[in-house]
Amino acid sequence: MNIDATDKAILKLLQKNGKYTIKELAAKLNLTATPIFERIKRLENNGFIDSYKAILNRKKIGLSILVFSNVTLKSHEASFISKFEKDILQFDEVIECYHTAGVYDYLIKVMVKDMDAYQAFVAKKLASIENIGQVQSAFVMTEVKSTTNLPVQ
Repeated sequence: MNIDATDKAILKLLQKNGKYTIKELAAKLNLTATPIFERIKRLENNGFIDSYKAILNRKKIGLSILVFSNVTLKSHEASFISKFEKDILQFDEVIECYHTAGVYDYLIKVMVKDMDAYQAFVAKKLASIENIGQVQSAFVMTEVKSTTNLPVQ
């Protein structure tokens, strides 16, 4: 499905504020509510919009430590890769996980309340996954840019 400039404008606006009403979107785009509603439904049905959710302020809910950890596996057999990916999904502290090419096998983004919580996460949870060879962690000092908005072009 191809999307036009109006569809892209809708996507950009919804990324900025998922709480916009159909009426508000229509006013911003100089259209009536019905075509906006139909376009949004079409964008949802065709998978351009995955979901709507509230984005929480991590510090307000007590998650002051943000860590990017590079993980290297000892073995790269398909069964070990599959098991690692299945296991990592069970940890609430892991916000994102990417299988990467290069020096490391995985990049995981971890959020915890403090250094003790991160140490417990590594010692009790991450270490419980067999086949991990090495974990190298980088602790975020300042978030310069953090967004969920994709560059719609």
